[in-house]
Amino acid sequence: MGSLDGKVAFITGVARGQGRSHALRLAGEGADIIGIDICADIPANGYPMASRDELNETIALVEAAGATMLGTVADVRDFQAVRAAVDDGVARFGRLDIVCANAGIAPTAFRETSIEEDLAMWSAAIDVNLVGSFHTAKAAIGHLIAGERGGAIVFTSSTAGLKGFGGSQGGGLGYAASKHGVVGLMRTLANALAPYSIRVNTVHPTAVNTMMAVNPAMTAFLENYPDGGPHLQNPMPVSLLEPEDISAAVQYLVSDAAKYVTGVTFPVDAGFCNKL
Repeated sequence: MGSLDGKVAFITGVARGQGRSHALRLAGEGADIIGIDICADIPANGYPMASRDELNETIALVEAAGATMLGTVADVRDFQAVRAAVDDGVARFGRLDIVCANAGIAPTAFRETSIEEDLAMWSAAIDVNLVGSFHTAKAAIGHLIAGERGGAIVFTSSTAGLKGFGGSQGGGLGYAASKHGVVGLMRTLANALAPYSIRVNTVHPTAVNTMMAVNPAMTAFLENYPDGGPHLQNPMPVSLLEPEDISAAVQYLVSDAAKYVTGVTFPVDAGFCNKL
């Protein structure tokens, strides 16, 4: 028996990276999955987003793990698309118990950028990371309440949601601002939803071995950050975490083992936030 047998989880940014890892971890614990991904590039982002083929691969992997997944192409910036995907999933599975607002981008350009580029990167980061998180929660909360079984929401923030770093370009500023904003969203919803036994928390990874952290623009940015060198190194002897490391924390936060854990900023960061 799994810790999530019979439950249903809604996960955004599910086609690859942390989102795929979360889907597989929760499916392995018995949950069925409602998942969305944009499956298209965002011009201001600077690195390729996931593809429809990758979304299909996630579906196949979830099903190989013994669960069922409804995977839909949808952009978290489009509330109506997010709501339709959640509604379709609840109609298929009959319930919703878990929400993982995971979709996110980190626009970075290690070069001089124009005002127009900075504005575009800022807007893209805010719209995907913060507005997208709000859309995800807004589309799902009614179903969680209607189930009268409680539930759990986990927002993916970042070490940049707890500490002030990211440089001075629009992308880095937008990333830090959006990830701090997600914490405010979490804390407010944790209070609002506590009477329904719906728990709301954030998880704060350090750099993770996904496209967000290992694309050429981000690699150059991290290697040449103005404060430099050890400032961005984890105190523990690991440079990049694996997506599965974050998924273990997510599984705990959505499970009954954490049934009274809410309003918490949960770092999975190899000591990074404690160091800064």
